[in-house]
Amino acid sequence: MTAARVKIPLVRLKHAADLPVPTYATAGAAGLDLLAAIDKPVDLAPGQFKLIPTGIAIALPHGYEAQVRPRSGLALKHGLTILNSPGTVDADYRGEIGALLINHGEAVIRLERGMRIAQLVIAAVAQAHFVECASLPPTVRAEGGFGSTGT
Repeated sequence: MTAARVKIPLVRLKHAADLPVPTYATAGAAGLDLLAAIDKPVDLAPGQFKLIPTGIAIALPHGYEAQVRPRSGLALKHGLTILNSPGTVDADYRGEIGALLINHGEAVIRLERGMRIAQLVIAAVAQAHFVECASLPPTVRAEGGFGSTGT
């Protein structure tokens, strides 16, 4: 079975004119690689966070979102992740996509221009229409919350 392809208009911004547009690293990849569209290296100290521009803006179709997610290799090797993971890009947003990176590691991380810093996953979403009621249908779990189903 082949995954659906969604056409998404993309504008490469001036400060990223020399950078490639996001691509999938492999045929089975879920996320497109986002690149750092920075003019000079950025050092992130342990505990520091910074919004890093990617140099692109997109126009998602209604019913879709784009999720800015961490790259697993950077998270494992350096403790670099997305602070608001996943960051949501709404269908009506037309500004530059940024990656809000945080260094949870023990050493300074140097970000370079064109470095793969995050990934972008396109996902279908549904909007809810809440219907207020006096009670909810029962379930076995009921009101059991955090940790109620095991460790």
